[in-house]
Amino acid sequence: MAKEKVTEALDATAAHLPEHGPIDEQGRELLLSLRHVDINFGKGESLVRAVQDASFDIYKGETFSLVGESGSGKTTIGRAVIRANTCSAGEILYKGVRISGKIPRTLDREVIRNVQMVFQDPAASLNERATVDYIISEGLYNFHLYDNEADRVRKVENIINAVGLLPEHLTRYPHEFSGGQRQRVGLARAMVMEPEFVVADEPISALDVSIRAQILNLMNKFKAEQGTTYLFIAHDLSIVRYISDRIAVIYKGRIVEIAESDELFSYPLHPYTRSLISAIPLPDPQLEKNKVLFTYDPSAHHYDGEHQPSLVDIGHGHFVYGSPEEIAEYKAVREKNVPIKSLSIVGVNCEPPTPEEEEAAVAVSHEVILDRPIHDTGAAWYAILSFLLPIFGAIAAVIFRNHNYIRNYKACRKGVLSFLAVLGVLILLLGVLMIITIL
Repeated sequence: MAKEKVTEALDATAAHLPEHGPIDEQGRELLLSLRHVDINFGKGESLVRAVQDASFDIYKGETFSLVGESGSGKTTIGRAVIRANTCSAGEILYKGVRISGKIPRTLDREVIRNVQMVFQDPAASLNERATVDYIISEGLYNFHLYDNEADRVRKVENIINAVGLLPEHLTRYPHEFSGGQRQRVGLARAMVMEPEFVVADEPISALDVSIRAQILNLMNKFKAEQGTTYLFIAHDLSIVRYISDRIAVIYKGRIVEIAESDELFSYPLHPYTRSLISAIPLPDPQLEKNKVLFTYDPSAHHYDGEHQPSLVDIGHGHFVYGSPEEIAEYKAVREKNVPIKSLSIVGVNCEPPTPEEEEAAVAVSHEVILDRPIHDTGAAWYAILSFLLPIFGAIAAVIFRNHNYIRNYKACRKGVLSFLAVLGVLILLLGVLMIITIL
């Protein structure tokens, strides 16, 4: 995706970051680019594909938001950008230079200096044995970003005031603060470095409603005055619409739609995007009560070997994930230039749903994982008994599988397969001994 748009190529294996990134055909400077990134955790049966084939570009001076439900892979991508997570496939480029995988120490240090992150869990990301003053100053110390002690104190006090805390808070420790205050300390720690790029992982999720607008306005201030670029990770689309230039929607590790903020809210083409927009709460309680949620049904897609889906640009800077047939439908809808209705309110713009539609919505929203019983532990003794009594283990595995006891089923299967492997080895050894005896 990025490779097609960028007209000025840089050495992706350079040991230092250039002053500027590549320039695309529209004259925009490309700051960060993900190219077909996969991120996996575990191996074998425990393999988890957290991110699959993620590709997008972020341009200098913009706020690019990554939106999706919990567990969709948003934070995983953010941590990969700061090199906390490794890529199983693909690559991440910063200013045209590859920063994923093994890179020179000098380049790694430059990435740390220029790319900062505000973590989702402030309690886990702050050193409990350090004062707030040292936590915020640590980056300044490491890169010596101050002229003298007075300059360091001035920078720390300015940033602590900017995030809504007081100078007297600098002598305290993280455990003395509330969750929202710790989040502000994390934001101050990142912004005091004056970074070029900030990964903001739900930076206002732990803040009071009264302080959220102040933090968002502060981020916009840094963006306007210092040209700071943001990867803003969130699940609240109402906040994302306010702060974002472009938005990417991610579902179960896959990017399903990318567009400018107004474009995405006017023409949400992928059904998952429509479901997220329909879930935005309305300030009027009566309208919220009469709102009809749009439920996303993944089974509506029919992907097979001949119709592999991909992320395609359908025009207007709008990318949608789908099969060739779906992409053709999305293009036809978009070319009509008629905004898509995402909010359905009974008595305002729609009729009440029929009983059949309500039952279908409940069936779609009823995740299989919720059907799994609490005793589906996959305890080791299931595998041991299945190894000692393989016939009963095989029968138990079938019963567990039919009743969705997935972990227990895997444990029994593991025991039976282990027995068969041992039995095969014994038969092989016996055969070898017989051959030796005969000879």
